[in-house]
Amino acid sequence: MLPQEKVQNLIDRHLKLEKELSSGEIDKKKYAEISKEYSDLNDIVKHAKEYLSYKKDTEELYNIINDKNSDTEMRDFANSELENLKINYQISEKKIKLFLLPKDHADSKNAIIEIRAGTGGLEASLFASDLYKMYEKISQKKKWNIEIISISKSDAGGLKEIIALIKGKNIYSSLKYESGVHRVQRVPDTETQGRVHTSAATVAVLPEAEDLDIKLDEKDLRIDVFRSSGPGGQSVNTTDSAVRITHVPTGIVVSQQDEKSQIRNKEKGLKILKSRIYDFERQKIDQERSKDRKSKIGTGDRSERIRTYNFPQGRVTDHRINFTLHKLDEFMEGEIFDEMIENLIIQAQQDELGKLN
Repeated sequence: MLPQEKVQNLIDRHLKLEKELSSGEIDKKKYAEISKEYSDLNDIVKHAKEYLSYKKDTEELYNIINDKNSDTEMRDFANSELENLKINYQISEKKIKLFLLPKDHADSKNAIIEIRAGTGGLEASLFASDLYKMYEKISQKKKWNIEIISISKSDAGGLKEIIALIKGKNIYSSLKYESGVHRVQRVPDTETQGRVHTSAATVAVLPEAEDLDIKLDEKDLRIDVFRSSGPGGQSVNTTDSAVRITHVPTGIVVSQQDEKSQIRNKEKGLKILKSRIYDFERQKIDQERSKDRKSKIGTGDRSERIRTYNFPQGRVTDHRINFTLHKLDEFMEGEIFDEMIENLIIQAQQDELGKLN
């Protein structure tokens, strides 16, 4: 059972915010903040009131059931209402518990997604390309905007690495469980004997850091410029346009050379750097909170194998929740991505709810 004081606090807070909003004595910025919190509480206050009135309501119904003067019809009605009350009580309790779970303030942010070919040579780079195309299709279906920040291609149309910014509503909350090692099992086109090969790609999803999240001090940055190399055309290689930025306190390094302009490369590099530092700080806080306790959803560690895409058997399995979809082609087309994510979110919530009990 939830402490009644905690539930009552939700009702009291809602009432206090209502008075503040109607007072007309707050500035626009504060009004927007209070409005959002008030709106969030609106959905839960009804359940909070039902939860607190449960004991009194059940007592009244039991009085009717046990009253010798009550006729059969009245008793039946009271029994029926009692069953409904119990069901609603359980629903309200779960909704309140979910509402009281710690909020991830990064959930509403845009996301930077980094995909890198892992073990498996050329086949790994082709799989990295397939993963990016999958996220691209998901973005199209959800009307998210996807913008490539950095790209490094391999032979035969594969990708050594790609970094992209995905913009829209609550992007990070939808993609944050994608971080980790994605393993593929399939027969490469170059395989003459039909043997299944295993290769991998690493995905990192970072919340896009805003200026309010991370303040970079110039003295903490070491910026080196150098001549671009690799694909990009001869004009790219004639000037020192490539940029390497090192954040000295954390040792995080970002290199950017996609643009012909050194200024543009620096802008893109700083965007990636801010998000990596923001993610680094968040992970440090999370580790302290959890005391290194590992949940079923995983640590988000880039070295942790999270999912296997088995093409011969047409299945995709998420190892963190032991969940398999036998519709791999549809999954790669972005058709049933939500089904996987919803199961991951449910498990994450159940793990958190277990800590409240």
